[in-house]
Amino acid sequence: MRDRLTLLGLLRDVRPGLLALLVAAELVDALVPAALAVSTGLLVATGGHDVLPAVLLLGGVLLTGQVVGGLRQPLHEFVASRIDGAHRARLSALAATGRTLPILERQDVQRLVKTATAEPTTWVERTPGDGAIVTLEVAMRYVGLLASAAVLAAWSPWLVPAVLVPALISRRLNLLEWRRHFRVWLAGIDDHRRQGYWQELAFKPAEGRESRVFGFGDRLVDRHLRHVRAHLDPVWADDRRMWRDSWTRFVLAVVPLGVVYFWVGYGTASGHGSIALFAAVVTAAWSVFQVIAGAFDAVVFEAARPVLAAIRELERLLAGDAAARAEAGAAPEIRFDQVGFAYPGSDRRVLDGLDLVIRPGERVALVGLNGAGKSTLTKLLAGLYEPDSGTVTLDPPSRVSVVFQDFVKYRLSLADNITFGSAVPPDRAAMEAAARDAGLGEVLRRLPRGYDTPLARARTGGDDLSGGQWQLVALARALYAARTGARVLVLDEPTAHLDVRTEADLFGRLAGITEGVSVLLISHRLATVRRADRIVLLDGGRITEQGTHDELMALGGEYARMYTIQAERFTRGFDDRLEEGELA
Repeated sequence: MRDRLTLLGLLRDVRPGLLALLVAAELVDALVPAALAVSTGLLVATGGHDVLPAVLLLGGVLLTGQVVGGLRQPLHEFVASRIDGAHRARLSALAATGRTLPILERQDVQRLVKTATAEPTTWVERTPGDGAIVTLEVAMRYVGLLASAAVLAAWSPWLVPAVLVPALISRRLNLLEWRRHFRVWLAGIDDHRRQGYWQELAFKPAEGRESRVFGFGDRLVDRHLRHVRAHLDPVWADDRRMWRDSWTRFVLAVVPLGVVYFWVGYGTASGHGSIALFAAVVTAAWSVFQVIAGAFDAVVFEAARPVLAAIRELERLLAGDAAARAEAGAAPEIRFDQVGFAYPGSDRRVLDGLDLVIRPGERVALVGLNGAGKSTLTKLLAGLYEPDSGTVTLDPPSRVSVVFQDFVKYRLSLADNITFGSAVPPDRAAMEAAARDAGLGEVLRRLPRGYDTPLARARTGGDDLSGGQWQLVALARALYAARTGARVLVLDEPTAHLDVRTEADLFGRLAGITEGVSVLLISHRLATVRRADRIVLLDGGRITEQGTHDELMALGGEYARMYTIQAERFTRGFDDRLEEGELA
């Protein structure tokens, strides 16, 4: 009952006018059998005199039934698409609210997401929209049942339980049969998927070519048939069992109806009723079985229930993981206290007892060799992962904006690519300022539709960007976030694909751009980080050196050695620009 009420509640995603049309169509379809019984009785009651009104009534009922029956299927599909679209939007929002990645990366959660997405590939998989419609349909069917029962009661009240009870028992047996068959079919779903894989191999060009060259085509067919039989043998056996047991439902329909027909016919012949009432009662008794005994709706309902269960479990897992968005305010103090971290499934401690404080509004540069844990530290700061030990705190809590090494290239407009940096409604002025701050002026001048240009050649009127230009877009996205409330800006190799001159020009402007924002900068070019308020060196999962550039050079430690080596490379003509994919 909980699942049925949940499915009915999904009808709220349908516009009121469309919902009213759906309810009306289902109600009319459910009442047609009772109306047919009444109109048939009225036609018989005319006795062949002045039959036109009764004929028109009967014809109208039949025509209405045909018209509504033809409209219901496209109406069902349209309503289901609305419900399923809203359902998937809520699922996407739910997944986006969780700050930490490990939950979404878990295999069990991925399976829940796949189930909750509700994209059917077999008849045992249905969407929430399908389940909502069939639940409404069953509810309206019971209304039609009451109407038919009222016609039966016009002859005698005892006819109602005499027909209704066997019909309900027949429905119950049908429900049990179909649920059992549903579960038998579902038990072999893994074999069903495997047989599909082996079938695909036989038809794919590359695999088909090799099967002919190496002669293993017979093995493909054998594997395919093996999984087909493993899946369908139990299903076919259950089909045969259902056929053998069908006599029970046949008896449940024939015996009560036979008794009722005989009794009503005998009573009519004895003068205890009219021929018209007899015709109406006979038609209504049959319609009771037509309306209530069928139970394939149980399959649709059972197939939609796993989606509801998956959504509930995801809500339990992700809702508790969601982080409240902080309003814009003062830049926070960021503290890493004895932070330790290892990625799930790995024994290597990327961070081990790390201590670091970033003061409000301070620009701190983080340097270290590849694999030192710099990007991991940024993910902990952004809240995408939680430390295994120690704590990461932002006081006051603040939104964090990040330019990741593996930033996303959205195949959407430039405007969308920038304004995705914040959940607030798009702010045109902030977007244009962020684009200007990131140095996107030249890119904008060559885009045919400016901010509205899709950044993908496959899109109509679209264009693509170079690696360096895409990096500026990602930077603009982070700067837009800072302009719309983020008080922490993390730049993880934000200019790795840019030349030294472009990078120097960009960082020359960052000081004014990031006023009132705490900044953590990671760059492989040490000539860039020397402008930071403080430079910290990460080595072995801990901070081993920190200070201004001049202080660290005077110290003569690892940072000074790294800087000297890089300066010599630059003198020889290397600008240390990374090519596309090097940071992946």
